[in-house]
Amino acid sequence: MAAQNSGTQLRVGRLTKAHGLKGAIKLELYTDDPERRFVPGAVFSLQVPAESKWHGKSLELRELRWYNGHPVGFFVGVDDRTEAETLIKAILWVDADADEAPEENAWYDHQLVGLTALRDGEPVGKVSRVDHLPAQDLLAIETASGEVLVPFVAAIVPAVDIEAGTLTVTPPAGLFEELPDEDEEGEAGAPEA
Repeated sequence: MAAQNSGTQLRVGRLTKAHGLKGAIKLELYTDDPERRFVPGAVFSLQVPAESKWHGKSLELRELRWYNGHPVGFFVGVDDRTEAETLIKAILWVDADADEAPEENAWYDHQLVGLTALRDGEPVGKVSRVDHLPAQDLLAIETASGEVLVPFVAAIVPAVDIEAGTLTVTPPAGLFEELPDEDEEGEAGAPEA
């Protein structure tokens, strides 16, 4: 999980689907501590498209309930399904407390930008930014041949070492290099007739 902007905000959830007729919205949680983050009165900054009526606004939680193991939020000013649907895919951010211990495997954007990406121990580029998308975060890595967007998931970025200024990438073939076309490979290896 990464945080947004200058390191003062943490991404804690995403609104996924309207639930019922009274404005409730299902949540995808990005925090290991929902009991602390999702309490009545908690205020979230919203990451929404610029054309959304919610752009630049915040949202206050009235109540968090659990239905069949899924968290569902009720928010101030969101009183019906139509209004709830205007918030679908919004990402929720909270201000981080200055003395707060970070969550495990959580970094602020400013900690990641500038890190050297290592593949098999060799530098392949530097992190230039972090893109926060609904499905996952992406690391933009500047390489000698241009920018590469790397999914920020443990399978592809298994290690981050802030103190060393590096992160380890284990990308699938083709993410950092062009793969030869199968046709070209077949033609090059085929005997002449």
